[in-house]
Amino acid sequence: MDSEEYSESDSSYEDISDESDSDEDTLDAAGSWCRIKQEILAPPPPRFPFSGNPGLNTRMDGSSPIEFFCIFFDDDIVGYIASETNRYTEDFIEKNDLTPSSRVQKWKYVDSSEIRVFLGIIILQGIVQKPLQKWYWSQRPLLSTPYLKQLMSEKRFSIIMKFLHFTNNETIDLETYPQPGLRKIYEVYDAINRKFKSSYVPERDVSVDESLLLYKGRLGCKQYLPKKRASYDISPYILLVDLLDKGYCVTLDNFYTSPELAELLLSHRTDVYDTLKPNRIVVPEEIKKGTLKKGEIVGFQKGKICVMKYMDKKPICILSTVYNTLIVEQDKKRKKTHGKSERIVSKKPQAIIDYNLTMGGVDKADQCLSYYPTVRNSKRSIT
Repeated sequence: MDSEEYSESDSSYEDISDESDSDEDTLDAAGSWCRIKQEILAPPPPRFPFSGNPGLNTRMDGSSPIEFFCIFFDDDIVGYIASETNRYTEDFIEKNDLTPSSRVQKWKYVDSSEIRVFLGIIILQGIVQKPLQKWYWSQRPLLSTPYLKQLMSEKRFSIIMKFLHFTNNETIDLETYPQPGLRKIYEVYDAINRKFKSSYVPERDVSVDESLLLYKGRLGCKQYLPKKRASYDISPYILLVDLLDKGYCVTLDNFYTSPELAELLLSHRTDVYDTLKPNRIVVPEEIKKGTLKKGEIVGFQKGKICVMKYMDKKPICILSTVYNTLIVEQDKKRKKTHGKSERIVSKKPQAIIDYNLTMGGVDKADQCLSYYPTVRNSKRSIT
């Protein structure tokens, strides 16, 4: 690919105004990729002005875990779960010929307070982990969890688990339902999602990644990833529709990144920087196939989009709408054998340093979720 030398005088992103919402900032309109001169770097592209109002939008009297939990599982949602569980149980009893000795014959209506206790036990089982559910109510001293017996009996817990339901089966129309594949949980799923959006507004810098949920049952959206710890899983993806046109800056990994996606986000006044697979379409050939020595960097600019390739232990490709190819010094600590440490100064592009700091949010979220695993063996699937 023929590429022109890029300098500050060539900088096409300088014409981007904060008020402009035109469609001219596209890859085609920006012309060809211009190579960045490392010795005369232009300033990095300006960020869009941030118009979000980040922070918690819910009034709280304290900061206990139960208060945060009740923000999302409020009285309406818990009451709805109790109502649909009772409805489903009634339908089951009415449509099935039960024996006199069936435990279902002794069913008692569940209410909101009992559903809250049930959900609390589910969370507790993620902290106190045992291979079999019945072991939580075991009489053996080595296996028992005495406090659970005070909350709910094993029989009551098991029968609520059997009939736990989240939707009215009689009102489901597969042709018009918004998410047919999630029809058994969609009402609660949608309500909690709306709670997430309304209760908290993110800060300007947002990191996006998938989170793997282990699942081996029958489900259309399940996938197989042999290199992942959860080989058979469901991968939920976070969409940023509600954050567009507000000046957010999104950090992604190379699974999602492409110049076309950056162009789309820019058209919605949203910045982005992320790792990039060099074999993406419209990426300059020198990024795809060029060889560099350790510490060297090459970059190309097109409009507000910059793609760069830096050689560390292995080549790292970055796409950014807010960084140039500036290399800065970074202090690192390296411990010696005698317990002392010395500061080691390394050089890296500012884009890579900030990317590592920002994407740490995804690792932090995965770490927090790992403390409360929800994987359980189950004979019945609600989906």
